[in-house]
Amino acid sequence: MVRAVFERKNGTLCGFRISGHAGYADAGEDIVCAAVSSAVQYATILITEVFREKDTESAGDNVTAVRLLTPEQGQSARVLDGLLMHLQFLSEDYPGTIHITFTEVF
Repeated sequence: MVRAVFERKNGTLCGFRISGHAGYADAGEDIVCAAVSSAVQYATILITEVFREKDTESAGDNVTAVRLLTPEQGQSARVLDGLLMHLQFLSEDYPGTIHITFTEVF
C-alpha cells in the first residue's frame, strides 16, 4: 500500500511524505504506483524548479518527502492541495492501494 502523509502548519498544507507500493499489480506493471510516482514527481518539479520555493526534500528507497519552508508564501501550497486531491481520487478509484493521513507540524 502507498502511504501518503500530508503535513499541515496552521491549517495549510506544507509538505508530504510518500512511501510504499500500491500492490495493485506486479512491479513494473502497477498503474496505481505509476500514477502516484508521476504525480509526486510533477508536484516536486513545480515546487522546486518552476516556483523555486524554499523547501527541504529527500528521495530514497521508495520514499519521497518535501516540506515547504514558507508555505504561506507562493503557489506551492496549492500544488500540495492538488496532489492531495489527485491521490484521494486515485484512492477512491483503486480502493486499498493508497492510505492518506495528516499530521500537524510546528
